Formats: sequence, structure tokens, C-alpha cells
Amino acid sequence: MERRSSLPSADSGPPSAADHGLLSPVHAGSAVEQATGDAAFVRAMLDAEAALVRAQSALGLAPPAAAEAIAAAAARTDRYDARDLALRARAGGNPVIPLVADLTRAVAEHAPGAAAYVHRGATSQDILDTAAMLVCARALPHLLADLHRTASALAALAAAHRDTPMPGRTLTQHAVPTTFGLKAAGWRALVLDAHTRLTAAHTALPAQLGGAAGTLAAFHAHAEADGVHDPAPGLRLLAAYAAETGLAEPLLPWHTLRTPVADLGGALAFTAGALGKLAADVLLLTRTETGELAEGAGGGSSAMPHKANPVRAALIASAARQVPALAGVLYACLAAEDERPAGAWHAEWQPLRDALRLTGGAARDAAELATGLRVDERRMRANLDATHGLVVSERLAAALAAELGRDEATRVLTRAARRAAAERRPLAEVLAEDPAVPAVDALTDQADYTGAAGALVDRALGDQRG
Repeated sequence: MERRSSLPSADSGPPSAADHGLLSPVHAGSAVEQATGDAAFVRAMLDAEAALVRAQSALGLAPPAAAEAIAAAAARTDRYDARDLALRARAGGNPVIPLVADLTRAVAEHAPGAAAYVHRGATSQDILDTAAMLVCARALPHLLADLHRTASALAALAAAHRDTPMPGRTLTQHAVPTTFGLKAAGWRALVLDAHTRLTAAHTALPAQLGGAAGTLAAFHAHAEADGVHDPAPGLRLLAAYAAETGLAEPLLPWHTLRTPVADLGGALAFTAGALGKLAADVLLLTRTETGELAEGAGGGSSAMPHKANPVRAALIASAARQVPALAGVLYACLAAEDERPAGAWHAEWQPLRDALRLTGGAARDAAELATGLRVDERRMRANLDATHGLVVSERLAAALAAELGRDEATRVLTRAARRAAAERRPLAEVLAEDPAVPAVDALTDQADYTGAAGALVDRALGDQRG
């Protein structure tokens, strides 16, 4: 008997090429995703073209009417189809070339004389680099705002649980007691570090203008042809262009000097990793057998109705594993040959966008995670008691060394600790049976051995960055 598949057949029509984030829920629906879509890049390229002719007009290098006509045509983003531009970009290797053709045609329809000033003197990389920096400049405030929300929520957790004792864990095992407040303060410190790095990268995002080989020569040639007597039109235009875009003025054209992109990639990788530390701890502490934390709104399971999975932490962890590799691509593109590279520049585009999106989504999820995180103090105390006092062996070693000598104290405590673990008895009880050991009951309260944790929390909360 013939089996009939319920799946669509191959001739049912081509699937859509649009990327809706189906396989990357960490960034789906985020503000950064919206700010970095194809439409956002088309908008930014058009803005870069309009800013260039406005800057030229301000310096007398283009008629004001041409700047107005080009700005009007660039404002109509509905005239420029991103998919069509992408397909036509294969001919020249970048989407600026077909966009300039479309923009020139649109300008010529209403102001034929202005069409000659579209993209005048610029190279494709000038426009696409500037557009990429505009996209980053518009996306990063969303990311920074979510980092601020995350840091604020973690500050509240650190303050509320300044003295809440819990097991400190090293190499997966209980070590000595700590406090949840100190753990939350540590998460916040990393988030603030990320905020600082991204803010610095954001502030430094530069416009790009260099012409064919980074010499600005075309702008000099056009000025001479138009009878404009200016000894340095290129440098003045570079400053005016940066001002028009709202980006920083670069010291040099950076066609093959990719510091801005590499720095931003590094800051994004650090941010993803910082949020990944928060996620890694939450994933461990929400385990059923640990149960010290729970997400405010855990995710369900398709097969097990009882589960409330820590999905926010899982999505953040997924981003933390991807962004460093993307940053590695951006760092590799620093080795760009000549005055304009073949392939290195092109290789940056998608990894930069993916890194922005993944980190932006992780920051959104981190803000939601930190805001809704539930802390089970009783479970923390129960877990602290699970080793029957072994977590304060460090304190006992210091005390007994003064009485017995360090070597003897170590031997006594090692013997007693092994016996306490094997017999599942309190360490203090086992030690009390050894006549050579003085009374140590006052030193075996696990919750009383948190050192300077509280003071460290206070110190950390005094950091008002972000």
C-alpha cells in the first residue's frame, strides 16, 4: 500500500528566504533584532548617502537643491526592496552598487540635475561601513538599556540577600560558605563591566569616508572641476560627513584599519560571556536536586507537564557559546590586505549582525531573568548543612593549628572529616569524641563563616556605573 506523506511536496512552491529567527529564539522579537534587520541596513545606507550630499552642500561642493532632492528620494524606503538588492549585489559583491543605481533613478525622476550628485566621490565601502556603524549606533542603546535593567535587578538581589548563607562551590563541590548576595553582586559587576565596554565602543563608532583608496582624492577632483578653491576639501568633508551622520570623525579612513569593528566584536563577546556566567550559575542552582533558585516564569516541556525549565538562562547560555566565535571572525578580518580588501571586509557583515542580535537578545533575557529570579533561602541553608559541617573545616583547621600544630591539626581533621562523611554524622560530633581536640562547637556553625562577604557586597554596590 502506498504511503502518503503529510509533508508538502517539492513542487508546492519555494520556501520563503526570510529569516524570522525560528532557529534563534534568543534574539527573536528583540529590539536589537528589529534594529539590525535588512530594512534597517537599507535605511542606514540611504541615510549615509543623504548625509554625504548634505555635507557636500554645506561646504559648497553640491547645490542645496541636489541635497534636498537626494534626501527626499532616500526617505522613501518603500522604493528599495532588500531582497532585490541582495540578488543584484552578487554582480558587484555588495548591496551599495544596486542601491546607488536605484537611488539615482529615483532622484532623476523628480530632479534630473541632482542625480549626478548621488554617491559623488564615494566608494561602496564608504557607504556600507558608515551604514553598519549607524545600525550599530541605533541598536546598542537597546542593548545598553537591558544591561542597565539587569544590573539594577541584580543590585536589588544583592542587597536583599547580603547575608543569606549558601554553599560556595569550587570544582563542582561544596567548598566554604558564601552568601547569595555576594554571588549576585559578582554577576552585577560583570554586567557593569560589559556596559562600560559597550559604551566605549558605542561612543567610538566612526563614519567612513575615504574614496577609492582612502586618499579622498575624488573629492579634491570634483572640487577642482567645479571651480571650488579649497586646499583641503577632503578633510573638511570628512568632518562634515561625520557630523551629519552623528558618528565619530575617524583620524584616518579605515577601509583596512578595522579597529572599530574588532573592538565592538570584542565588547559583544565579553558581554555575552558576562551574561553567560549569570546563566551558567542559574542553570546549576535551578537543578531539581539543588533547588536554590527558580526562574520567575519557567518554560514548559512538550512531554513532561511537571517541568518548569530555566529557559531564559538556557537561551543566554546559547548566545554565550556563539558570540565569541563570531568575534573571532571579526578579529581575523583585521588582517586585511592593501588599501581595500577582497573578502575580509565582506566577511564581517553577517557575523557583526549576528553578534549584535545574539548579545541583544541575551541582554533582554537577562533583564527578564534577573527581575523575576526566585531565591529559596531555606533550600540554600539545607544544602549548606548537607555536608554536616565539613564546609567549615578550613575554619577548624586554623583554630586547631594554634592548639595542636598545623600538621597534627591537618591529620586530625582529615581523619574526622572522612569518618563524618562515611557515617553521615556532624563533624563537630566526631571531633568531640577525640580527647586530643578542644571544644569546637562554637566554630561549626556554617552560616557564621562567610568572612567579609557582607562587606564585599556593600563595596560592590557602591559601584554606580551604568
